[in-house]
Amino acid sequence: MTYHRYMNLNDGKSTGPVTFINVFEIPREDVEVFKAGWRRLAGIMASAPGFRDARLHEAISGETRFQLVNVAQWDSEEAWRAAAANPEMRTASQEAGADPVFQRAIQNTGLYRPIFAFGTEG
Repeated sequence: MTYHRYMNLNDGKSTGPVTFINVFEIPREDVEVFKAGWRRLAGIMASAPGFRDARLHEAISGETRFQLVNVAQWDSEEAWRAAAANPEMRTASQEAGADPVFQRAIQNTGLYRPIFAFGTEG
């Protein structure tokens, strides 16, 4: 038998773990080159204090508007901001930004906190 659980995670706290989501609108033919650049940037972020994990999701269909979605977990908003402001990260981001593939990509970013969870217990 499958049980579903639902939890309200909004305890009124303004601190704690955050999720950085970056959705990329990018031509399908640019995806492979973009993924290589993303791995370089992700490697820098992964060494930062407060980093938990990151996953780059690729659309199954070439018809999908957003071909890549980056989801990264951080200990706190402050940890993410410090990592983004790191001089090594800023330099690498500027170098990536000079690549025509990165210039064609439209990024939609944001930091999020979990408020609800719904899942399966087995």
